[in-house]
Amino acid sequence: MQLFPEDHPLNLDISNAPIDSKSDQILENMGLDNGLFADFGSGTYQGAPIGIPYTVVNQGQAKVPIAFRGNNYDGNYGEESDQGPFPIPLNAPIEGNGEGDSHVIAIDVDNGMLYELYNASQVGNGFEASSAAVFDLNKTTFRPDGWTSADAAGLPIFPLLVRYPEIEKGEIDHPIRFTIGRSKIYEGYVHPARHLVSGERNDNLLPFGARLRLKSDFDISSFSEINQIILVAMKKYGIILADVGSDMFISGAPNELWDNDDLRSLRSVTLDNFEVIDMGEIKN
Repeated sequence: MQLFPEDHPLNLDISNAPIDSKSDQILENMGLDNGLFADFGSGTYQGAPIGIPYTVVNQGQAKVPIAFRGNNYDGNYGEESDQGPFPIPLNAPIEGNGEGDSHVIAIDVDNGMLYELYNASQVGNGFEASSAAVFDLNKTTFRPDGWTSADAAGLPIFPLLVRYPEIEKGEIDHPIRFTIGRSKIYEGYVHPARHLVSGERNDNLLPFGARLRLKSDFDISSFSEINQIILVAMKKYGIILADVGSDMFISGAPNELWDNDDLRSLRSVTLDNFEVIDMGEIKN
């Protein structure tokens, strides 16, 4: 299925986009020797599947209530959330089996709708969560300015994940979600992000929604066919800063066909092989 119309920013080829004037200083501050870390794979880590899972539903899926709350992991962002009920199965997988960010994602393939929860738990006949977002995959629309989503930047998660079916297709046709530490994030955001995280505002920091592009002359010939597909996407669509987390962790969905040893070879792709594309206006 098509994930957003062709003119949506997350579907645009940025291989020829201009480089931001502050690219060198931002990357140097982030640490030029930091390599990519594939935060997805096969099997489990600490008892949970590796990556951000999702479930596919159709128009017959029953809708369940969503209650907003804070807990010992994060607060209540219900005022910046889309309200339920959502068509999410009660047995939908929860990221980390309920530890950490605990995202829950459901894609309604009949109607082209995406439902995402953050810091979620299944309770009673529905879910509790810190925040929730709905995206109409048929339209080029965005969250209200200043609103979070199930991700800190106010972006959708599912369209930015590396998914094994894309590898089987032979192409990843979108930017890839990544995280860095809070101290390296500018307190602001650029389109299509909608939300900021508290921090500092100086020219050495990267705002939410900013994209890094793998340099066109970076030689990928020594990498596996699977990793070449991932790296080609980074040259054409880039990686997009979506949340606070570990440095240079790129996000994907679990799948038993991933070769974890092969994915680890991406660590040799370091930040000095990237460039920050022109960010335009940073909103505060």
